[in-house]
Amino acid sequence: MSSQENPEENLPTEQGSAHGAVKVADDPFADPGLPAHKPRIQDIDERAARRSERAVAFMFTLSMLATIGFIASYVIFPVDKIVFIFPFGHVSALNFSLGITLGVALFSIGAGAVHWARTLMSDVEVADERHPIAAEPEVRAKVMADFAAGAEESGFGRRKLIRNTMFGALALVPLSGLMLLRDLGPLPEQKLRKTMWAKGKQLINMNTHEPLRPEDVAVGSLTFAMPEGLEEHAEDFQKQIAKAALMIVRIQPDEIKDKRELEWSHDGIVAFSKICTHVGCPISLYEQQTHHVLCPCHQSTFDLSDGARVIFGPAGHALPQLRIGVNDDGNLEALGDFDEPVGPSFWERG
Repeated sequence: MSSQENPEENLPTEQGSAHGAVKVADDPFADPGLPAHKPRIQDIDERAARRSERAVAFMFTLSMLATIGFIASYVIFPVDKIVFIFPFGHVSALNFSLGITLGVALFSIGAGAVHWARTLMSDVEVADERHPIAAEPEVRAKVMADFAAGAEESGFGRRKLIRNTMFGALALVPLSGLMLLRDLGPLPEQKLRKTMWAKGKQLINMNTHEPLRPEDVAVGSLTFAMPEGLEEHAEDFQKQIAKAALMIVRIQPDEIKDKRELEWSHDGIVAFSKICTHVGCPISLYEQQTHHVLCPCHQSTFDLSDGARVIFGPAGHALPQLRIGVNDDGNLEALGDFDEPVGPSFWERG
């Protein structure tokens, strides 16, 4: 007969009846209970409690300062400022400062709350029996009593330094979210309405970087120009050329249909903004027979012989025209800025 048929023979006997035997527990899942509570140093030494209180208050105060730094970063750093920070390399000063200050503000609140709970709030473990979800009035009363006792033990009412600095940190952190609303509608002032073009600014050929003369522009040709004084290595070149980029075409004066376009031209040479009025793509496709220019992004088409009005596509309005003339040196020059904002429509457009 195998041992599997009589498993009782293999069970250990009571301890003491045989060498190495163990006693089978009556209840293997008995509640072991809670270990004895050991007081912390803050529970028995008021000076240690004061140090913890000052540490928590310092973290909440640091959070307030970081939040103020977050808000100040919007004012101090321009969006295009690039700085070198080891080991990150060249980064945006604004983005880096916003990330650091907001991270410190949120981390300090969390660290302060954790340190407060671990060193000053009561750490006595309390075991409570499970009860039905629907609490009885006695249970609700007990919960409120426990809450009041917990609030008393936390020292929230007595430790005014912690309480006030916590309120200050929690009150300032939401201001960071309010500052983020600034990105939903930046204040452009007159930046979107003005370009570098002004009276007397010569038209500079984008390819040769030389002033354009009327004889340089042939009938049916397309030439791109930028304002005099704008250098490609300048820090704000991309920002300025995005508004001031110009395309020059020469049309026979008798083929120009728009009266104002003819008045603002010079001997059939017309200058229009190169920036599409749909989403701001650069226009570069010109059909000399029809005098149409096509935006390669979404196929908006403009008639340069009729005030650059839209004849096809999603663009909302005609291309702005630049009034031009010839200076004493025989070079083409601007007679002012565009009379309307260039590029896509925006909400302040009047």
